Amino acid sequence: MTAIQITNVEKRYKSLQALGGVSLTIEEGEFFGLLGPNGAGKTTLISIIAGLIRPDAGKVTIHGHDVTGDFRAARKKLGVVPQELVFDPFFTVRETLRLQSGYFGLPNNDAWIDEVMHNLDLTNKADTNMRALSGGMKRRVLVAQALVHKPPVIVLDEPTAGVDVELRQTLWQFITRLNREGHTVVLTTHYLEEAQAMCKRVAMLKLGKVVALDSMAALIRRISGSQLVLNLREGELPADLRHLVSHPELSDEGRKYSLRINDYAEVEPILARLRESGAQLDEMQLQQADLEDIFLQIMDKGSV
Repeated sequence: MTAIQITNVEKRYKSLQALGGVSLTIEEGEFFGLLGPNGAGKTTLISIIAGLIRPDAGKVTIHGHDVTGDFRAARKKLGVVPQELVFDPFFTVRETLRLQSGYFGLPNNDAWIDEVMHNLDLTNKADTNMRALSGGMKRRVLVAQALVHKPPVIVLDEPTAGVDVELRQTLWQFITRLNREGHTVVLTTHYLEEAQAMCKRVAMLKLGKVVALDSMAALIRRISGSQLVLNLREGELPADLRHLVSHPELSDEGRKYSLRINDYAEVEPILARLRESGAQLDEMQLQQADLEDIFLQIMDKGSV
């Protein structure tokens, strides 16, 4: 089953085209990354998915339910963790989660509330007033609120922004477990190492359009390649290899080069050419490309 179907979605704010015909299919059980720089349209798209704003054109469905025409059914299928720390200061953590349960017609939900609080290390704060919590603890409560009705689709909008390492680990352990149990997870984050570790498939937005959509492995393999970093003790990089220099990280002696390669089989011919030219290696490192390399390339080029 398709978890989220986004078809030709457009949204304009006066002269600003926030989304320019976005189409995505996110399958049930996926851990999907939605990435892009500030102003790319990520939050607008999430707001449309959540039914908070209406698109000017196009359609979004969650488990087959239109987020505009069948809002109530669509919203029950969805849990959203927003960027902003929004909370009611007059209730305790447990009261907040019970209220959230009530919004979804779940009056006797304490067993699941207790489990969620346990998994997010909130149990000892259950009877603490929301306004007395630290920023990190408030963010844990936001996550708990999004999960309180056991939604099959979970959207995390910058969930670890400004939080400590302990919360990140706690959150990812719980979210990974839910994903293994069949929940679909959509993540937006500026921590690209998190996206690379968690997401199996990624869409990148730029200026309201999808400029890349593929599996993480395919993006790394197809777009970025690897880096062969060479430190030369003697000699220079032969002229016929200089086209491989990606961004010349020259050392003080001018003998350090970073060469872009697409396959490990390219390493030996490069080393053979260095030997032939009389250059001598002091040190060599083979560095696998990562999501940051991909992101910067795509945002620079605009598409793949």
